[in-house]
Amino acid sequence: MRSFLRSALVSLAVIAPGFAAGCPSARAWGCEGHQIVAYIAEAHLNPRARATALKILAASPIDPNLSRYCRPRSADPFADASTWADDIRSVRPETARWHFIDIPRGARRGNLAPYCPPDTGCVVSALETQLRILKDPKSSAAARADALRFIIHLVGDIHQPLHGTTNNDEGGNCVPVDFFGEVPRETNVSRESFEPNLHWVWDVGIIERFTIPAVPGHADHWTPTLLIADQLDLKFRARIATWKSRPADFVSWAWESHAIADSVAYGKLPRAIAIEPPRAISSCADDNSVGLRMLRLNENLSDAYESAAAPIVREQLAKAGARLAALLNSLWH
Repeated sequence: MRSFLRSALVSLAVIAPGFAAGCPSARAWGCEGHQIVAYIAEAHLNPRARATALKILAASPIDPNLSRYCRPRSADPFADASTWADDIRSVRPETARWHFIDIPRGARRGNLAPYCPPDTGCVVSALETQLRILKDPKSSAAARADALRFIIHLVGDIHQPLHGTTNNDEGGNCVPVDFFGEVPRETNVSRESFEPNLHWVWDVGIIERFTIPAVPGHADHWTPTLLIADQLDLKFRARIATWKSRPADFVSWAWESHAIADSVAYGKLPRAIAIEPPRAISSCADDNSVGLRMLRLNENLSDAYESAAAPIVREQLAKAGARLAALLNSLWH
């Protein structure tokens, strides 16, 4: 199953020294995280599933006029598709809430309906809807291609623990942190938002810690995401086989991420954050200025937190890739 990754890495070796120079900070799992998930998944697609997926993507390519955040874009169509759902939010803002589900901290496992409003949707309902579109033979070529791109991306998102929980803090976006000496800076005064924050650490910060620098002394040389995918594929080989053997269960995946967020993302913070009574917020200025209240905790994240979080990030990326492959293999076997 690793032949795809191996052959791709051989091709990449020629261009690796400058592979991601100048790549800006990323979103969601980040450019790097989503591409890693896609590369792992693609390596585990059966031949028919891989050929079908690439054919669907080629039949209705991404609009060349769409502003793409991730630079440089992956030359692999499947990996390039993995970040499209973030870009399309500028054109289809109604899709913004498809990337997460706000299950309150402390919620007991059960019905997800209260946390997934039908008028906005959530990552669970979005995956269910896009899967139906992809499977429908009456769907247009454009609709199927978009559905596949959403699925590739959202399977990654649902495995990011802070996309499955909230503590009246927008999934940790309202928890400013000092991350390895990078102190929080206010990015929006009216919304009382800061970076770095806890959500950013899980989306991007930890992944960047094990992807750069690829060349000692050269911070602008990043480890290619394809190489990271290959390393994770090898590290989790036995568990990937297990993850692939089980049917897709979006609800269980959401609850799994929610539990990890509570036990690790919040649970390993140096300063404990109490579970707050659930309340709807529209910015970090709400809930008695939750962003400023969290700022006063002076969360300082460094080696100890990274030691707890990084293994979980690696596992979630590998798990997402394996489960994405299993989902698509079940469609086209």
